[in-house]
Amino acid sequence: MKSLLTFPKGGTHPPEFKAQTQECGIEVMPVPDELELILGQHIGAPCEPTVSKREEVVEAGTIGEVKRGLGVPLHAPVAGKIKSIGVSAHPMRVSSPSVTIAVDHEAEAKKYEKQDWQSFDASELLAKVHDAGIIGVGGAGFPTHVKLKPPPNSPVDSLLLNGAECEPYITSDHRQMLEHGYEIVEGAKIILKILGINECHIGIENNKPDAIKKMTELAEQQSDGNCTLNVQALQVKYPQGSEKQLIQAITGRKVPAMALPAAVGVVVHNVSTAKAIYDAVVYSKPLYEKVVTIAGKGIARPANLQVKVGTKIKDIVEYLGGTQAGLAKIIMGGPMMGFAVSSLDIPVTKTTSAILFLSEDEIDTKPHSQCIRCGWCLEACPMGLEPKEIGIYVEANMAEDTEPFGVFDCFECGSCAYVCPAKRPLVQFIRLAKMKAKRPQ
Repeated sequence: MKSLLTFPKGGTHPPEFKAQTQECGIEVMPVPDELELILGQHIGAPCEPTVSKREEVVEAGTIGEVKRGLGVPLHAPVAGKIKSIGVSAHPMRVSSPSVTIAVDHEAEAKKYEKQDWQSFDASELLAKVHDAGIIGVGGAGFPTHVKLKPPPNSPVDSLLLNGAECEPYITSDHRQMLEHGYEIVEGAKIILKILGINECHIGIENNKPDAIKKMTELAEQQSDGNCTLNVQALQVKYPQGSEKQLIQAITGRKVPAMALPAAVGVVVHNVSTAKAIYDAVVYSKPLYEKVVTIAGKGIARPANLQVKVGTKIKDIVEYLGGTQAGLAKIIMGGPMMGFAVSSLDIPVTKTTSAILFLSEDEIDTKPHSQCIRCGWCLEACPMGLEPKEIGIYVEANMAEDTEPFGVFDCFECGSCAYVCPAKRPLVQFIRLAKMKAKRPQ
């Protein structure tokens, strides 16, 4: 048997909890009466609204554009009328500018016609990706058209599709691979044409044997003289799906500190981003829908839902039958890297992969204590950093002195906090240190 690939340093093995939803097929949620679309859905400059209050909008029409700086346009997921242009609750930034659409339920759904993407050249394909508002839907939210145009001094030879989905509970990518595997593989071929390369590796953790089987069959069918696609089975280890760890596991290349994957000749995209690229290029369909895992003992019915971007948590809760007694915490994202939220009025964005409703027996509420210098966080850190020192310095009001311990190389995977026997909030310490320390130029 072929050995499973993984990264060499650190990592941990949290319980998976994927059984709740891994057999739940993707279910299309009915559109609620209104959608709230956050204007800053991506890394870079937020969109500026291109519509005004009470203006009628059509499905897929542009409602926001980035005038200056890095970004992508925002589209209306439905036909309706602009109810307001204001501010919405946000899981990370507390609040964010937004546009609210009152949905016209009588409007006919937009029909998309299939096109032969092979007839477009690389520049036309790249323009379609930008115009559709595609960003990395796995969580980072980096504008995809920028990733697909690496700097000239960093020639790329390999594409990696990330199907690891290593966070507990989340199964949305798993279901996308099972139900939309063909579109993902075609999306990979589109990316290869844009980049002008012919090699793609699809990394999938070994706890998804059905997805590995399905994607392997499709990759073999679609490989030809112009491109080679292959599936790499990965060891089940968190954070296997992190960009730098995935690159090292599959290619053996190590991305230098503060550098991008293109520095080692690699571009990485999530499998769901590849599906969105397929929709954008083949159907000219913008990214305004998202497959989201809804799980945890605190929700009446777990599911994998396809929802319109801008759908509020409260509408999802109502559709799934409400919450359960004992609900203790709601998290947008996975339990390792997600953010706890205190309101059901927060809307789904393009990067929302999961919403977890966790009961008291699914979370640990014990207070943290002082660092006992056991070194477990050093062993668990996949980047080889010193989380304990960062935490100690932050508590001593010396956050600005944490750069030597690698604070800016941390991608906040949470492995250190997970293994800490003193239950120290190391990720929160690191986030605070990043805000207070001066980023090296």
